[in-house]
Amino acid sequence: MHKDIATPARTRAILDKYGFSFKKSLGQNFLIDTNILRRIVDHADLTEESGAIEIGPGIGALTEQLARRSKKVLAFEIDQRLLPILEETLSPYPNTTIINEDVLKADLNAAIEREFNGINDIMVVANLPYYVTTPIIMKLLEDKLPIRGIVCMLQKEVADRISARPGTKDYGSLSIAIQYYTEAETAMIVPKTVFVPQPNVDSAVIKLTKRKEPAVTVKSERFFFQVTKSSFAQRRKTLLNNLTSQLPEGKQKKEKILSALEQAEVDPGRRGETLSIEEFARLSDALLPYFS
Repeated sequence: MHKDIATPARTRAILDKYGFSFKKSLGQNFLIDTNILRRIVDHADLTEESGAIEIGPGIGALTEQLARRSKKVLAFEIDQRLLPILEETLSPYPNTTIINEDVLKADLNAAIEREFNGINDIMVVANLPYYVTTPIIMKLLEDKLPIRGIVCMLQKEVADRISARPGTKDYGSLSIAIQYYTEAETAMIVPKTVFVPQPNVDSAVIKLTKRKEPAVTVKSERFFFQVTKSSFAQRRKTLLNNLTSQLPEGKQKKEKILSALEQAEVDPGRRGETLSIEEFARLSDALLPYFS
């Protein structure tokens, strides 16, 4: 068994050896607690036949734990300065592949097909850079990848929004978008003390298990998300106000919006955060004929 990368002393030694300095613009915070890394990997339920996709491996602390418990790890690292470090730290693990690419621009379906030949169980496991958490998760879901789910570390407040239920202050269009594709749960809270450099906020690990079918059936996915976004544009406003101000030509179509609300059996005086995902589905289907 090789010495863990994720100890404070070994992390410092590796960074010193390569003269590595953290780039704020890339949101780099490295984990220096092996127990927490192992617990993150536990939540992914990997077997020796699984594949793991990682985003932002840093110096390989999580990658190493994934490599020990899966058949193959594919990691996307945007920072070229980390490539020689990863080459050294991951040299004991021939089942790891690093791609120097921005995951938001990558063709993930093609990469999966190429790298995970014959592997049917694939999980994304990542300590996500905080500044691009939401776009990365949405890409992973919207690209309709053949994955079982996602276990990722992110800011606690974003985790709260993702797993929020209707009627709570954290519930919003992000909660609905992610719960449309997955079942979301917060798996664990992670204190800021286990990172170098320390972030300003606490983190959480969230587990998203992909649904076989989306949570609701809608006539237009794109329009459904447009309606949910519009409904939360200004949280203090009523649904009717938000929809008329946000949907294209909404002000001219106020009567039509009112009749769609009536048809969906939704009171126009309610606020977006009180609606369930099923009510949003009915509402977007009722509105669609007037906006397509």
